[in-house]
Amino acid sequence: MTTHAKEAHKPYVADKTMMQEFTWSSVIVGALLGIVFGASSLYLVLKVGMTVSASIPIAVLSITLFRLFSKLTGARQTTILENNMVQTVGSAGESIAFGVGVTMPALMILGYEMDAARVLIVSSLGGLLGVLMMIPLRRAFIVKQHGVLPYPEGTACADVLIVGEQGGSSAKTVFTGFGIAALYKVLMSGLKLWNDTPERMLGFFRGAAISGEVAPELVGVGYIIGTKISCVMVAGGVLASWVLIPAIKLFGDGLTAPLFPATKLIHDMSPAEIWKSYILYIGAGAVATGGIISLFQALPTIYSSLKSGIADILAGGTAKAAGPKLRTDEDMPNSVVVVGSLFLVLAIAAAPGLGLGFGVKGIIGAMLIVLFGFLFVTVSSRLTGEIGSSSNPISGMTVATLLLTCLIFVLLNHFDPNGGWVGKGARLTALSIAAIVCIAASNGGTTSQDLKTGYLVGATPRYQQLGLLVGALSSALVIGLTLLLLNNASTTYAKRDFPAITAPVADLTVSEGLQGSDAAIDAATYKVWHVGEGEVADLPQGKYLVDEAGKIKYLVDPGINGVETTRLDGTKVLKYNAPKARLMSLIIDGILTSKLPWGLVLLGVGIALVLELCQVPSLPFAVGVYLPLSSSTPIFVGGLMRWVADKWTKKTEAESDMSPGVLFSSGYIAGGAIAGIIVVILTMSPKVSAHLDMSERFAGVAGSDLTSVLAFGVLTVLLLLVGGEKWLSDKKKRA
Repeated sequence: MTTHAKEAHKPYVADKTMMQEFTWSSVIVGALLGIVFGASSLYLVLKVGMTVSASIPIAVLSITLFRLFSKLTGARQTTILENNMVQTVGSAGESIAFGVGVTMPALMILGYEMDAARVLIVSSLGGLLGVLMMIPLRRAFIVKQHGVLPYPEGTACADVLIVGEQGGSSAKTVFTGFGIAALYKVLMSGLKLWNDTPERMLGFFRGAAISGEVAPELVGVGYIIGTKISCVMVAGGVLASWVLIPAIKLFGDGLTAPLFPATKLIHDMSPAEIWKSYILYIGAGAVATGGIISLFQALPTIYSSLKSGIADILAGGTAKAAGPKLRTDEDMPNSVVVVGSLFLVLAIAAAPGLGLGFGVKGIIGAMLIVLFGFLFVTVSSRLTGEIGSSSNPISGMTVATLLLTCLIFVLLNHFDPNGGWVGKGARLTALSIAAIVCIAASNGGTTSQDLKTGYLVGATPRYQQLGLLVGALSSALVIGLTLLLLNNASTTYAKRDFPAITAPVADLTVSEGLQGSDAAIDAATYKVWHVGEGEVADLPQGKYLVDEAGKIKYLVDPGINGVETTRLDGTKVLKYNAPKARLMSLIIDGILTSKLPWGLVLLGVGIALVLELCQVPSLPFAVGVYLPLSSSTPIFVGGLMRWVADKWTKKTEAESDMSPGVLFSSGYIAGGAIAGIIVVILTMSPKVSAHLDMSERFAGVAGSDLTSVLAFGVLTVLLLLVGGEKWLSDKKKRA
């Protein structure tokens, strides 16, 4: 069957046809679009722990932008292969953003600085490693499995490229969604004309609340992932906010002492504090279990993928060409793959600040990176072929990598009299290994999807692989800087006083002062003290500023996974939950320090098992438990709009995946996220922030939750009209 499909395959551009493909314009435009969608994907993964594929929107934008440029300048029309190159280069941004967003923020939780060097090295080398490891697997998955592995998103992207004449109207839909979302976000987050997260406590149901983050990017995500998954996610949020938190309030209200791991009485805790102290661990257990279950469900795929991949690599080294080599059969040579991979592993070991080096720990770490990297790039590529990149369980692979790495470290520690395999340095090493494998697996899946698109349209694999390397490197550099920008812009300082604790001032070599508007309140310089989980009795982990006498003055609360939403001057800031990054830190601390509240984690494990026994996908439900209900509510609304639009237009699921509503939602995601990042940059200046803030000038409107609901209602209705093909539809033109 597979052989027949391979023989019957005829690409859109014939094997022997030579046309423009790897051009400066296509590579540069692809890199720029990759940066835009990569930054928006990072913003999204920090908020809700997930991203959506950017290949189709990038393909649509490429067709339109080049067509417009041709009309304005009289330059030649771009070829379908150049447009394919744009989406190939650009798609790397989204996949790398996911890997970076779910791993790198864990550095701060573990007591390390999330500095530029660490983030850039891990994101760049992980992204390049994912591309290189996928190159020898192309023939096994893309060529030999053609007709068996559908690669739904890659095939849909090829359809968009082939039917290029639809690019103009489709791109109008994306651009309109982008503009509306950007304007909406500026009015809401920049001018503060309405509250971004309206909330109402339920007086008759103690501890429960109704809330929703009225953000365009979240409703867009809900529309794209569909009704079923969005309903499952909000169900997890309902369980956390309307069952678990009220239950903890009900049964813990009479306690006279704090219940571990909290340090306050449950009676005095707000729902947000209960979520942080208890629900977070329950959700982490459910997410980890859901990820592991999805990995076990893929075991047959893992076995067949490895078997066919290794067999094809071995056969590729000895096979003789039966005839002249076709353009569509040219890969980068295996020697480049081997030498490039070895160079990347050496660079990872040599990189300062990753906890590897060239000693025993570095050698074992490099071996684990190669082993897990090849394993999960193979699995990720195969699963992308079966269910698409947006549904690819990269989180489960990362959790498995962390668990196995930490367990190996615990085992090796029995042979180390100094206990060097479970200390603070070991946590950094474990996270570095998992982060590189996560980014490599994420980008490997995206690479296979792009190669499938190229196989269908008749692209040259060698050029695509080179373009993917360029896209991975360019996107990684900007995504790393964006991550640091978002964190630094939302970092706050909270006054802390621990009179019984004195920091080891002599060992502290780094000094810094308060940043942003808080610097005007306190211009002094303090020593920086990083405290990991359980390192100092009665002192929570975190980054502290201490004076020359060793007394703690401030807790430096990061923008990502921080909880202090108010600066010293009283202004509010937006924090990012980064749920999966916190999960990574919990796994590392839990195994290497043995101080995890396992009772809460096991509750989450039980919830995931119950869902799987009921044949409900546990991973999206677990993410819903882990996130605040305010984040999953707009995702549910987006999924509901998808259901109404599909009933309205009577589209099949396959037709709906390429509908105007999906393109409009992509515009919502990109526009809302990019505008959000721009607002963050602008509001880093207290003067600019004060000039933009209109909340006091229009206090009656801006202070009302009704304004938020009405604004979000307009946003939702517009999405429904586009999805239902009542607005921005080209049906009449085609008729």
